[in-house]
Amino acid sequence: MIEIGRLCLKTAGRDAGCKCIIVDILDAHYVLIDGETRRRKCNILHLEPLKEVIKIKKGVSHEDVKAEFKKLGLEVRKKKPKEKKERPKKIRKKKVKVTEGKAKGKKAEKKEKKIKEKNKKKEEVKKEKIHGAEKEEKTKENKK
Repeated sequence: MIEIGRLCLKTAGRDAGCKCIIVDILDAHYVLIDGETRRRKCNILHLEPLKEVIKIKKGVSHEDVKAEFKKLGLEVRKKKPKEKKERPKKIRKKKVKVTEGKAKGKKAEKKEKKIKEKNKKKEEVKKEKIHGAEKEEKTKENKK
């Protein structure tokens, strides 16, 4: 019953109710169909064979199937090529610097305190070195 060129009615899927032709037999359960449906692999259980058989070769092209359907007075599914569109480009997010006017998190506040404390210690050390050098100079001058 299932043979190349057999006109069938698709019973399942989004092409259900459409007529098709068996273009190729893939294995015991699947065939390649074309016609009012999309050209694709289909389970034999999803097809209802009709009486008509069209003489076509195995693996015939879509254009040939279209011509055979016109002879029978049936329409064939029109293929619409996809329009080419440019892919949208990703836009990187800009890093926002935290200013004094904005609220800060606890971690940011702790880091700022540590940095300020380190800077104060460095300044104190510098001042001590400067004062120490000045004292040494004064003592040298007094000794002379």
